[in-house]
Amino acid sequence: MFYYKNWAIVVPMANEEDDFAPFVKMLNFVIDELNQGRVYFIVDKASNDKTLELCQSLSSKDSRYVTIWAPENRNVVDAYVRGLKEAYDAGHDLIIEMDAGLSHDPRAIPMFLRVLNEGNECAFGSRFINGGSMGDSPFKRRMLSKVGTVLANVLLGTKLYDMTSGYQGFHRDVVKNIIAHNFKSKAHFYQTELRYLLRNRRIFEVPIHYQAPSPRVSKNAIKNAYQSLFYYFALRIKGKRPTL
Repeated sequence: MFYYKNWAIVVPMANEEDDFAPFVKMLNFVIDELNQGRVYFIVDKASNDKTLELCQSLSSKDSRYVTIWAPENRNVVDAYVRGLKEAYDAGHDLIIEMDAGLSHDPRAIPMFLRVLNEGNECAFGSRFINGGSMGDSPFKRRMLSKVGTVLANVLLGTKLYDMTSGYQGFHRDVVKNIIAHNFKSKAHFYQTELRYLLRNRRIFEVPIHYQAPSPRVSKNAIKNAYQSLFYYFALRIKGKRPTL
């Protein structure tokens, strides 16, 4: 069996009660196959169903699952960063970030780990390369993702096929820089901001299948995305290009 370094998965969890059981079943399949790995569930006040109770119950029975209650989180970016910090502080070498709700297929985890084990510092999930897809996502969501990628590449000078996917993995030294950074984005643009800031790292895009439509992107999230995008574009015009 291919050897993977000490690795973990970070998953923000909000109102996942309906899909909790099938999602955990798929995670268990992967962890059992690899015979290692730990999952960090990050739950905050954005969740108002039984997600926290389900996560805590699982953690009490299976030490591979760690539940972090983070009521101080202000947005999903705080949830991602908190999860990365928990995994980093626990000493994991490779850390994968993914969404719950069955939108990201856990069966792609071994591919992310292999890419990171082969010398790449960042593995970014891509729906728009050969082998990737957006499944049954609504047309508007498909267009938002594709237009977002094109705009980011044009304005920021990046060259990735998918600048908006939330399925990604990093080496430990990259995570150290991520958790120390103050992100402009407060919502979905976080994924694009992260890719832009890590553009000089050794990057590989991994084909992923986006299996289910995620919640509607709010007007505030879209507004924040445009504000953040043009903030970095303005810096680029001035010859300033921050990196992580």
